This record gives sequence, C-alpha cells and structure tokens, in this order.
Amino acid sequence: MQYLPNTLFVIALIAGLGFFAMNIRKIFRNINLGKSIDRTDNKSERWKNMIKIALGQSKMVKRPFSGFLHIVVYLGFVIINIEVLEIIIDGILGTHRIFQGFIGAGFYAFLIGTFEILAALVFIAVILFWTRRNIANIKRFLSSEMKGWPKMDGNIILYFEMVLMTLFLVMNATDAPFQNAGIGNPVSQFIAPLFDGFSLEALHQIERTAWWIHILGILVFLNYLFYSKHLHILLAFPNTFFANLNVKGQFNNLESVTKEVKLMMDPDADPYAAPLEGAEEEVPEKFGASDVLDLNKMQLLNAYTCTECGRCTSACPANLTGKKLSPRKIMMDTRDRLEEVGRNIDTNGGTFKDDGKQLLNDYISPEELWACTSCNACVEECPINIDPLSIIMDMRRYLVMEESAAPQELNAMMSNIENNGAPWQYNQQDRLNWANEE
Repeated sequence: MQYLPNTLFVIALIAGLGFFAMNIRKIFRNINLGKSIDRTDNKSERWKNMIKIALGQSKMVKRPFSGFLHIVVYLGFVIINIEVLEIIIDGILGTHRIFQGFIGAGFYAFLIGTFEILAALVFIAVILFWTRRNIANIKRFLSSEMKGWPKMDGNIILYFEMVLMTLFLVMNATDAPFQNAGIGNPVSQFIAPLFDGFSLEALHQIERTAWWIHILGILVFLNYLFYSKHLHILLAFPNTFFANLNVKGQFNNLESVTKEVKLMMDPDADPYAAPLEGAEEEVPEKFGASDVLDLNKMQLLNAYTCTECGRCTSACPANLTGKKLSPRKIMMDTRDRLEEVGRNIDTNGGTFKDDGKQLLNDYISPEELWACTSCNACVEECPINIDPLSIIMDMRRYLVMEESAAPQELNAMMSNIENNGAPWQYNQQDRLNWANEE
C-alpha cells in the first residue's frame, strides 16, 4: 500500500500523455492530407516571426485591453505550470516539494510567491474574459457561428483555468509547514485563515486532494485541447513559423494552369495523345479547391490553429456591411470538414471513402466566397498569422475554372476582356473616344 499513490500517479500520467500523443498524431495526419507546399525559405525571418508573434504576442496588443489580459493569462499559465515538473517528480517518487531542497528555501519561496501572484492575476483576467464573452455583448462574440458549442467551448476553458488556479492556491494555503514558514505565500496566506480550526490531518487531506485534482485537471485540460479552439496554445508556434512571407495581396500561380498554358503554346504537344504503353493515365489536377483535400498543408494547419477570436471578422468590410461572409467561419468550417474527413478515414481503415460532401456548398456557400473584397484585412488582423483569404481565393478559382460559376457581373467583365481587350462593353476601336470628349 505504501507505493499505491505513486503507482496510481504513474498510471494516470502515462494514460494522459498517451491519449494526448494519440490525438496529436491524428491532427498531424489530417494536416498532412493537404497538398505539399514549401515554406522552408528565409528561416531567420520565420524564427523572428515565431518569437515575436507566437511567443511575444506582438499582434495581440493591437487591442490593448484584451491583449494585456491575454498576455497575463498566457504568461501566468505557462510560468505557473513550471511547477508541474515538481508535481510530476513528487508524484513519481512520493516526495513533497522536492525542488525546495535542490534550489534552496529562499529561491524556492521566490518562485512559489511569483506563481501565486500570477495565479491571482490569471484568475482575475479570466473573470474579465468571461464577463466580456457572456455579459458585455461584444459583437464579435455574438455572431451566428459562435452559438452552441463554440460559445460553450470558450467558457469551458475559462472554467478550467479558474479551477486550476484556485486549486493551486488552496494547495499552498492548506500546506501547514509551507504556511508556517511564512515565505513564498503572498496570496495563499490570505486564504489560509479560511481553514482555521481544521486539524493538521484534515489540512493534509485537503492539501492532498487539491494536489491530486490539480494534476489530474492539468492532464484533462491537456487532452481537452484536442477538442477545443485552444489547440492554438500549441499550434501557434508552427503556424507563425510557416506563415506566408510574401507581401499581402500577392497570389500564387496555379501549377495546373501553368501546365495547361505551356501545353497550349507548345506546337509539338498533342493534348489528345494516348499515354505510353504501361504508363498510367494521368488524372488532370483540379483547378482551385472544392474540399479540404484540395487545400495545402499550411491552410489546414491554419484551420486547426484558429483561435475563434473574431478579430478577422470584426475587421472584414464585407461583414461590416451586413454580407454573409465571416473569415472566422471560413476557418471554423474548414476545420470542421477536415475533422469529418479524419473520422471518415478512421472509420474506413485508414482510407477516405467518398461521403458525398465537400467544403464548398455543404459548409461554405458561394455567396460567402463572392462577398470577399480580397482586401487582406482578415490576414492583417489575425494575431497568429492565419490566412483565410487564401482558402477563399482557391475556392473561387474552383468556381470559375471548374464550374464556370462566377457571378454574372464577373462573367460579363471577363467576356469583355476576351473580346474587346478591356472590361468595358465596347470594341477596341472605340476605347480612346473618351479623349476626344470636350
């Protein structure tokens, strides 16, 4: 019985980390369903972006109030969880505050005191975040895509953080030897009087209960990330590293279109030639994207990294004028469809079985796509360099080049360019008549 707590702890730790690793493998499996894209150039600039944007939160503070709160929660949660290392070692070895003996009582007290102050600040910041989400009626949290699970998910994470911070402080407040030392407890000393009158044994049981629930809560939180928008806690780093470094507004050329143009310009090419004997007939590459499998890996990584903060949608001029487009919804729909494809693969033994659905029409409507002005406001606003516009443009390409389904106004313009060499509906001989007008 002496080693039973240690054994149970090791089992819980292995189960929690194992389940997390299994889910992370699924995420990267799903991301790798996308088309390959080379984003390994200019590594120094990429490292700089990751450090400045993902680690330094430089784009978050463009909105000072929410940005400051986010930095408090981010730094507090990360720094406080340094103590998790001590908890894991204590849990495995059956020790108690093992670091105190290694780093000295004075420095240990400074660390724990810092953790307590940060825990209190995180708790206050989380309360303010909850108020903004549920009481303040901020427009970007009231959009249709934020009803139901997305709203609940945001609140669940906040509740998690409140509980974990409370347990950390209660754990310290009921640790009698720690409180008697009177150092490293700038916050928990004010909680400790709530437990006056309790016996030392009762205090020990409360401390142990808080300790167990705290570490189990962290393992549950870690695995909940797989189902939550807060996966960006992990994915923001690769997402900012592999972000597009080209100037905003520069669109890529489709390789499939380039091949077709080269074929048309080659006088010796025979587009109807049969494949060589023994060679498989090449399936023509799709122009643009109609489903998640047509997107590239970075676009799928973007979808999983989306924080659902809504800064993109709140800056979108199309959305502000009442049109249906919401860049946040584009990313959420892409992630939901990718998850659906992943479940399909799991169900069918590792291969995707056509389910009669696709991202276009079943999740994202042409009306949303054509509402976009391609202004890049959503890309500029995103705090972790997500690019909804690239997905919108690839799906537009599919509509135009595969389905000839552009809006009437656009079709008229393209016909005029083809026939008249200009977007306007008059012939080339009349193009300069405006110069003769008095």
